[in-house]
Amino acid sequence: MKKFRREPVREPRASRKESESAVVYGVLPVTELLRSGKRQVIAIKFTEGGREARLADLAGLAREKRIPVEAVPRRAMDALVPKGANHQGVVAFVEEVSYFKLDDVLDAADRPELLVLLDGVEDPRNLGAVIRTAECAGADGVVIPERRAVGMTDTVAKSAAGAMEFIRLAKVGNLNRAIEELKRRDIWVVGTAGEAEKDYTEWDWTQPTALVLGAEGSGLHRLVAENCDILVKVPMYGKIESLNVSVAAGVILFEARRQREHAGQSEADN
Repeated sequence: MKKFRREPVREPRASRKESESAVVYGVLPVTELLRSGKRQVIAIKFTEGGREARLADLAGLAREKRIPVEAVPRRAMDALVPKGANHQGVVAFVEEVSYFKLDDVLDAADRPELLVLLDGVEDPRNLGAVIRTAECAGADGVVIPERRAVGMTDTVAKSAAGAMEFIRLAKVGNLNRAIEELKRRDIWVVGTAGEAEKDYTEWDWTQPTALVLGAEGSGLHRLVAENCDILVKVPMYGKIESLNVSVAAGVILFEARRQREHAGQSEADN
């Protein structure tokens, strides 16, 4: 009796366009990616057998936009994302993030401006969380340096939960020169430091302001801190000396939003 060798199951191979593209995964990030329409989506893959209603809705939205959709085995999906990452059954192949020039971010900003500058934030989850926080607080843009900073990886995109598709991101060669440009445009540059004398609530955030945040632990680099117009702090009441950078961003940015909303209401009442 002739024996036949069983061929191994071949998993789908990514096309050349897919292999050269960025990856966005997770239901919310992919949904916001499709909603924004800012970046070209090359293809979307779903886990075979997925029966969640939100995945079906997402697949329908992709088909409406004429984006190729494919169901693949779970093992193949797991191989598309960082080890241990939760893709939630959906992965999108998308063109790389295009950074704005700082001048373009400033020209398009609302008045008074509210920007976020990051100095030495190298953890992708922190960067993604800051981007999400900045977008939720209505900031005009996030500025990162080319060096001493993480790039826009798939982990950043997942942590940002879709915010990267809506907020303007600028990358600058030198953060201190960017600060000089902000000052030329009459934008106050406010840095954060645990040793600052002024609390963040004491600053008038109704003015055009750029908030500068450093990495958790190391904080702002010396020259960046010296170039800020003023340093503020979020007071600590427990035994830990500092907040995660994304949490600090949220505390300060929403105080800025509160002050601006209050000032606008006061003007309306008068």
